[in-house]
Amino acid sequence: MPTRTALRVETKGMLLGLLGVAIFSLTLPATRVAVESLNPLFVGTGRAVVASLLALIYLTAGRQRTPTRGELKALVVVALGVVLGFPIFTSLAMRHVDASHGGVMLGILPLATAAAGFVFSRERPSPSFWVMASMGSALVIAFSIFKGAGTMQLADLLLLVAVLSAAIGYAIGARLTQTMGGLQVISWALVISSPFLIVPMILYAPVTGHVSSAAWISFAYVSLASQFLGFLPWFKGLSLGGVARVGQTQLLQPFFTIAAASLLLGEVVDATTVAFAVAVFGVVAIGRQLNISRKS
Repeated sequence: MPTRTALRVETKGMLLGLLGVAIFSLTLPATRVAVESLNPLFVGTGRAVVASLLALIYLTAGRQRTPTRGELKALVVVALGVVLGFPIFTSLAMRHVDASHGGVMLGILPLATAAAGFVFSRERPSPSFWVMASMGSALVIAFSIFKGAGTMQLADLLLLVAVLSAAIGYAIGARLTQTMGGLQVISWALVISSPFLIVPMILYAPVTGHVSSAAWISFAYVSLASQFLGFLPWFKGLSLGGVARVGQTQLLQPFFTIAAASLLLGEVVDATTVAFAVAVFGVVAIGRQLNISRKS
């Protein structure tokens, strides 16, 4: 039975995870606004390049140690997942579907993150945990089908690739956080990947035409908050509470995103959305109590 100290650590992990989710929940609405005036490949690559400047300042000013060879290999995987894959595929998708649709599609991320934790972080969720994770994912998929056209679009496929990319990056990043710290993980991932993203950023940068101030503000948000600052509480939360359990907080992200889309983009939130949000919250609350064993 978990001790009080262990429960406090897990609770802290859950709260940090929720803070990370709240930050990330604005990503799709902000991206949606940005790609209305900016090329999605510029948004997807440029956000990483901008964030890498902050990362470089942090690493240099803090005199952070250089990663070991093993850590560097893992950082390449993190970079491919959360610096390259997720931003680019979501930016491309946001040209074709609205933010609330995208938010619902990303609702399967917790199950993908738990699966990645199973493979990469030596976590062993109990069968009952998998049942609850599956139920939560089924809820958000049912929501997507109910609210959508009932057919799989190209944008949906792009979002599913984004989910896979993020899940692997989250799991590997959480493991690295145990020895490096969350901000170091995302900082090094940004720094080692940015040289490869500068050229495409320049190629797809706006040259002519009007770019709205809202687009630039949204681009700044996804660059600074989504691509850098949000990973500090997120990776720390995953490390403290476990990838599978804290990853369940992502079940709430679609509904945070829908609420943000309503405020920022004027999308309507109806009673069905509220009902699904309550149901998903219940699944997360139950999943929070189930056993997750962690092998050394």
